[in-house]
Amino acid sequence: MSRMLVPLSVATALLGGTAMADVPRVAADIAPVHSLVARVMQGVGTPSLIVAPGASPHEYSLRPSEAAALQEADLVFWIGPDLTPWLEDATETLAGHATVTKLLEVEGTLELPFRGGALFETHAHGEEDHEGHDDHDHGEHEGHDDHGHDDHGHDDHGHEGHDHGAHDPHAWLSPDNGAVWLNTIAARLSAADPDNAGNYFANAAAGRDELAALSTEINGILDPVRGRNFIVFHDAYQYFEQAFDIPASGAVSMSDASDPSPSRIAEVQARVREQGVTCVLSEPQFNPGIVAAVMDGSEARTGVLDPLGSNLQPGPDLYGKVLRNLATALAGCL
Repeated sequence: MSRMLVPLSVATALLGGTAMADVPRVAADIAPVHSLVARVMQGVGTPSLIVAPGASPHEYSLRPSEAAALQEADLVFWIGPDLTPWLEDATETLAGHATVTKLLEVEGTLELPFRGGALFETHAHGEEDHEGHDDHDHGEHEGHDDHGHDDHGHDDHGHEGHDHGAHDPHAWLSPDNGAVWLNTIAARLSAADPDNAGNYFANAAAGRDELAALSTEINGILDPVRGRNFIVFHDAYQYFEQAFDIPASGAVSMSDASDPSPSRIAEVQARVREQGVTCVLSEPQFNPGIVAAVMDGSEARTGVLDPLGSNLQPGPDLYGKVLRNLATALAGCL
């Protein structure tokens, strides 16, 4: 007796299962955001990643496949123009029909103001901006100019005339923000795909539990080295520093798009000597010679931090690995 083999996708449709064509097409800007979206969609579908791993999100040229992913997307999740100013026009042009979520504007998101200068003081927790945003309000940040952080270094990125607002956009390095965003991602996906709402919210709840456990683990990794002084290459870590109460002493560069001036290097060198800084941390894409110059004449060690997961496989596990790897690298250097 002959048998007719039925393709799995056809069999699924015949049996009443969810056809992949019914799952929303989703795009996310950077790998950590993509990871959170992938965690919520786990078992249902897979989002597209717009900014390739290892690339700077501040300036980027879309590949044809990435432009196509935006054009085909039903939903887009991105940090917002403070991190990727070029993506605003691309999203409006290519994904005009999509539901677009700027995560920095989601209600409940913690935002921190830019830090001015090369050297940081003890965190002033009273200056935090705990006010949530209406996540349907995609308006401009005109009211933020009064913070006076004109020296935060974003003019280096070559986006003259673009107002980046007053807040540090590296907000994904707070696991509390990650937990808030998981819920928002589930809500947006559920609105677009009600049949899978139960899966999305269950995945988001499991993801939040995983982040809570990860925070406990990271605190355990960092407990032995609290109180030691360290310098970061690029001022991108204050959300992580605050979440785990381990403040940096300063940053070699305010921006990841330009080299620091000689006067700034000298200022950081003085801090290394005065505070007995034990660690200077670089990032994968930066010139190691600049770190060597900062460490000249000191006994500080060096390590590498990777806030974007440049060397990690994109997917639902990347976000947790980014945070864990930051803690491990920091503890190993201190």
